[in-house]
Amino acid sequence: MAGARREILYSEAISEALVQAMEADPKVFIMGAGVDDPKGIFGSTLGPYKAFGAERVLDVPLSENAIAGVGVGAALSGMRPVIVHARDDFLLLTMDQLVNNGAKWRYMSGGQLCVPLTVRAVIGRGWGQAAQHSQSLHALFAHVPGLKVVMPTTPADVKGLTIASIQDENPVIILEHRWLYGRKGHVPAEPYSIPLGKGAIAREGSDVTVVAFSLMAEDALEAASLLEEEGIGIEVIDLRTVRPWDEEIVFQSAAKTGRLLVLDGGWQSFGVSAEIAARAGEELWGSLKAPPRRVALPDTPTPCSPVLEAAYYPGPEDIATAVRELLQGGEPKVLGKGDEKESTAAAPGVSDPKFQGPF
Repeated sequence: MAGARREILYSEAISEALVQAMEADPKVFIMGAGVDDPKGIFGSTLGPYKAFGAERVLDVPLSENAIAGVGVGAALSGMRPVIVHARDDFLLLTMDQLVNNGAKWRYMSGGQLCVPLTVRAVIGRGWGQAAQHSQSLHALFAHVPGLKVVMPTTPADVKGLTIASIQDENPVIILEHRWLYGRKGHVPAEPYSIPLGKGAIAREGSDVTVVAFSLMAEDALEAASLLEEEGIGIEVIDLRTVRPWDEEIVFQSAAKTGRLLVLDGGWQSFGVSAEIAARAGEELWGSLKAPPRRVALPDTPTPCSPVLEAAYYPGPEDIATAVRELLQGGEPKVLGKGDEKESTAAAPGVSDPKFQGPF
């Protein structure tokens, strides 16, 4: 990507992407509960609302399935709606429209109809979000043919992937981790897009390939720094998109290192990490020095207590431990099975000092 180097926030990169997409195409509009709020969904809709007002940035009632239906209908009619949800959990109320209509109309019409719908939703934890407000349901949506699922990590990626999602002719779900909104990074000022389904090598290494996305890609980079002091070099692949996912970059890296660790911010069983590990086992049989391993959430609902929350979520130290055990040929720990972890919470209910809220 060309352009002057400057640093802006992840949330500002989203806002800028939306403004530039709306400037380029009058058919793009935004709707969601709170998109016109003074805080503007972590600041991500402030730019569009200031630039285009209520005519193209629409506050809507809390009727998720109805709004999804409006979005699907608008997309079928030639518009390019962007729906915003303050929490990913609310997408469970949109399943009929997204799965039975949005994901299928292009197939059922033999390609004569398109559904260029973008759905943004917030994932992540903190402040006791607990079982009903902190779920990352990316595996659920990635399972559905016709839906694309994007999970950007860096400010530069979230801008390019947001623009690409809006330009795509299919429904795309973008899941943004709430801890990333305050992160800064270099982002070109001009419009650009990053192809969906293309991962990136976030860090090169020769000992173990670590595949991650969203916040866990950041955790992987922190783990890489810890392991570097021990002479262990891990190659971090940031998938950026989990459906479709970049098989080529993962398989090439894993074939080079001979070892694969997959990180997932969702539950371990039947998840994205399981799919990637299974595909690697099928494609790289004979090339791997050890079976693929995974670090993901334990198969229980998310606890509310800050102490339990700190034990529930894996972090850089857990990733580093899994890498060491993978190199040693041992079985990695299964988180949530009685392991004690010291809480790193900055304050009660806040698990990361970089997370500022309000949701």
